[in-house]
Amino acid sequence: MLTSKQRAYLRSLANPIETIVFVGKGGMSDQIIKQVDDALTARELIKGKCLENCPLSSREAADIIAPETDSEVVQVIGSKFVLYRPNPDEPVIQLPKAKKNR
Repeated sequence: MLTSKQRAYLRSLANPIETIVFVGKGGMSDQIIKQVDDALTARELIKGKCLENCPLSSREAADIIAPETDSEVVQVIGSKFVLYRPNPDEPVIQLPKAKKNR
């Protein structure tokens, strides 16, 4: 579970990156899930988009993809969504530490 500070940090990192996953009129498929899984392993942070003819909203698409790929939904704005999953072997992105409750 990401804290709001970690989420804000990831949003700032996601701003300049290119959209690499597109969900079209076919909706969600195993091929899209596989593409997202491979991209998350390689990049940790990806941006996706639901095209105009997509039967799903971007929130619905992100909520379907996230549990399938063990990732977190960082942000959904308009037709775009951002997903994050740390690489278990070689993490590249260092998240800000969560504060401990006293």
